[in-house]
Amino acid sequence: MTSTNNNLLQALRSLVEKYVQKHHDINGHLPTVAHDDQWLSPCEQGDAKGGFTYWQPIIIADLAKNDSVTDIDQLTFVNIESALGLPLHQDIKSYFTYIFSAALDVECQEGQLSLLFAWNVEDFQRLQENIIGHVLMKQRLKQAETIFFAVTDEEDMIISIDNATGHVWVEQVGCKPHKKLANSLHEFIEQLAPVVK
Repeated sequence: MTSTNNNLLQALRSLVEKYVQKHHDINGHLPTVAHDDQWLSPCEQGDAKGGFTYWQPIIIADLAKNDSVTDIDQLTFVNIESALGLPLHQDIKSYFTYIFSAALDVECQEGQLSLLFAWNVEDFQRLQENIIGHVLMKQRLKQAETIFFAVTDEEDMIISIDNATGHVWVEQVGCKPHKKLANSLHEFIEQLAPVVK
């Protein structure tokens, strides 16, 4: 793993810790999410009453150590890279395989956004399908491949990584990226502050 990649994972870990702490500071407890018996996650931390459960982001490598979740070996992008004939940028692979989490609401100078992650192994598979669809659309439009990792409150605006350079951009779905936000995902994550809604 490269030092740049380690910096990204450290930035993600720091953001996650700030996110959980801010929830504790404001609400006195972990974040909550609607509980679904058919959509369980290792992030769930116990009943919060009223059909909700407490949750927190979970580092996937920690789950692999104690065998609490099966199918961790499926958390890879090898099948996507093979299907597309395209190696994905290491930052995006590290980002999506570092934690299980619900979306994290954050803000930067440009406004508020939600960072996307997989909630469980099945959600990771769904995420892969969405990434394949996005990349195929970019190729069909003869645009540089990007990989989305966040959504904004503006309809059809996403935050993505340029697969060739690793630069972070704002783009409207179906259009070329139009505003560069950072030179790397690590640099972008470091700019973010958690938002508690």
